[in-house]
Formats: sequence, structure tokens, C-alpha cells
Amino acid sequence: MKVAVVPGDGIGREVIPAALSVLDAFCLDIEKVSLEIGYGKWERTGNAINDGDLDIIKQCDCVLFGAITTPPDPAYKSVLMRLRKELDLYANIRPFLPLKNVRLPCAKKFDFIIVRENTEGLYSGIEELHENVAYTTRVITRRGSERIAEKACVLANDRKKQITIVHKANVLKSDSFFRDVSSSVAKRKGISYNEMLVDAMAYDLILHPERYDVIVTTNLFGDILSDVAAAIAGGLGLCPSANIGDRYALFEPIHGSAPDIAGKGIANPIAAILSVRMMLEWMGRKEEAGLIVRAVDSVLSQGIVTPDLGGSYSTEDLARAILKRLD
Repeated sequence: MKVAVVPGDGIGREVIPAALSVLDAFCLDIEKVSLEIGYGKWERTGNAINDGDLDIIKQCDCVLFGAITTPPDPAYKSVLMRLRKELDLYANIRPFLPLKNVRLPCAKKFDFIIVRENTEGLYSGIEELHENVAYTTRVITRRGSERIAEKACVLANDRKKQITIVHKANVLKSDSFFRDVSSSVAKRKGISYNEMLVDAMAYDLILHPERYDVIVTTNLFGDILSDVAAAIAGGLGLCPSANIGDRYALFEPIHGSAPDIAGKGIANPIAAILSVRMMLEWMGRKEEAGLIVRAVDSVLSQGIVTPDLGGSYSTEDLARAILKRLD
């Protein structure tokens, strides 16, 4: 197995080494290929990612990705958007199951997954910027809607055999299209479904997260709802994600590069470590993936936490404690 390692910018350069130390503890037959991609490279060379980087990534099986800083510069093109399109990583999978021993703002038990279409919608990249007006084209295709709904149904089939389709069909015709295509897929797959308007969903997800299991939605809505979900799951520093295609996969924490705390050694590495767990599951290494979760839970039970969770331990302290527990 060949893994492209992209620490990226900011705290990505701190949490990815921590995550790799956990991966290395298993002594698996994995070849790691390190790449410099992101804002730092853009500042130095004028390109955040080039064709050579993409060629190397395409020679790998998957990517472990840190975080990328996106500056407010029209000339800067999103690295993640390019990777998702070039590798056809159409499904963004974000699980939300609270870790044990993390104090949550929500006392209710929940376990749900947000399945987000990852290559079109308002992140289509089709935009125009003029002096007095700007346009972004929202693209919702039948193929894109069908395959993200199918991915949601595959996940649901191993869980409660139900999905929630989130949309804004009362206002947007493109969302009526997405809803209708997704519901047709669910019927064909024998999966029960209900639907929610995205604004009502954001409200109800905070109040009643226990009601949901597999949530499927469009690109921007999924992006926003997953940050809402992170808040009730304990914070961005705890939440991993997977970007899945038919050939490639990319695994990353859902947090950004956090330049305000970069270099201070206080970033929470758990989201990156749990992204390694998702990567191992994708590789079929379920035993190792389970060991990571148990080690993280054990360390948290000892009160070894970074400042975002009210502790005083560093990124390296937490990683070392998890490694010790694995040993």
C-alpha cells in the first residue's frame, strides 16, 4: 500500500506527524510518500499544487492530508477542490460518534454519518467575478446525485437501513432534482428514507442528534452541517473524515490550518489520528483501527487532553500517550 502524505499548512504540520507516529506503531507494509503542497508552496513558487504533485499522488493508493490555508486571493485555487475533482473523490464521509470521556454540550447519545457529495454543487468551480456582480454556478447532476445516494445506502445497509435526505427543495429546483434522484435510489436499494429542509436540519441536529443515522446531502450543505455536528461531538479537533472515490481515497481531519495556534504545539491531533483509523478501515485493517479508538479513549479517560478540551498537554504529549497505550 502506498500513501501520499501531505501535512499542508499551519497545524497540519503538527498533527500529521503525530498521526504518522501512531500509524508507524503497527509496522505495516505501507510506503509513505511525502509531498509539499499548500499555501506555503504557493508563496514560494506561485503554485500550491502542480501537475508533478498530482502525478505522484495518482501513483499512490490514498492520501493522508493535514490542512491547507486558503488566502483571500482570486489567483489562489483550492487544493482540496482540485484533488477531489482530479481523483474523483465524490463521497465525503464524516462520522459523528462521541468519544468516551469527552464532555459534550449535548447529553444525548448519538451516532450518525454525514455523507456529502464532494465534486459539484456550489463548489463546482464555475464562477465569474465582475466589478459589480459575481456568479457561482450550482451544478447538480443525475450521476453525482445517484452515486452519493448509493454510497449513503451502502452505509445505511450496514446500520439502520435508513437515510435522511437533506435539501432546500422548497426554494431551489436543483434541490428538488437532488431529492427526487436520491429518493429513487433509496427505493431501488430497499432503504427507507425521510427528508429535511437544510435549515430545519441544522436546528434539529443540535436539539435531537439521536434521531439521525445516515444523512445525505449536497456539497455546501454537507460542509456546513458537519461543522454543526462537530460542535455537539466535542469540537473540530476530534472529528475525522474520508474523501472516497472508486479508485482513490483521501483522509483528513475536518479542521482547518488554524494559523492562530500554528507553531505553539497545542493543536489537538486526535482528528488526524482518527483519520488514520478511517484510512486503516478503508485498507481492510479493522483490528488496527479498533486499537486506535481504544487507545484514544483510554488516554482521554486519564485526563490527557490539549487546551481545546480544557487541558494543558501538548500535541506531542497526547500523541506519546496514545502510542504508550498502543504499546
